[in-house]
Amino acid sequence: MSERPKVIIGLGNPGSEHAMDRHNAGFWFVDQIASAASVSFRGEQKLLGETCQVTIQGYNTRLVKPTTFMNRSGQCMRRVIDYYKLSPEDVLVVHDELDLPPGIARLKFGGGHGGNNGLRDIITHCGREFLRLRIGVGHPGNKNRVSGYLLRPAPAGERDEIMAALDESHRAVNELFSDGLERAMMNLHTATPEKE
Repeated sequence: MSERPKVIIGLGNPGSEHAMDRHNAGFWFVDQIASAASVSFRGEQKLLGETCQVTIQGYNTRLVKPTTFMNRSGQCMRRVIDYYKLSPEDVLVVHDELDLPPGIARLKFGGGHGGNNGLRDIITHCGREFLRLRIGVGHPGNKNRVSGYLLRPAPAGERDEIMAALDESHRAVNELFSDGLERAMMNLHTATPEKE
């Protein structure tokens, strides 16, 4: 596994009608990094996404937002790693996580898709061996309500908690580049503890 990701892919759905949906937490994260670096995304049709380049702790990395919609995220990631001659292990995928409450974020390497269709498509096209940043958005309590829940904005209080977790995640990604995964995980998991 690469300690310093060469690509950070935020998952979400393109279009202004989806901009505030819980499902777009991955987009929110890479937008935050781009904004902090004062850079803008531009469309890259050959990569099926929007991209920009930033420097994190002295290392160049590329930010990507797929334009394929969530359920086809793997097509974009496959194009990106093939074009730049990378492996899935060089990529950090940032996504919303139903199994974590708002305000919680977790880093992990590898694993399954946990019902996330973006991850499911990435695993189909690229395998399981990539780093994930999981941004908690909570669960509606009934699996039949998941789709509508993810495709709606969170209420103000929950959105504030999600944004606070994104801030902590931004710090953690800086630590990932400067001090490695173990330190970044420890500090992120301490900074966003699950409530008893």
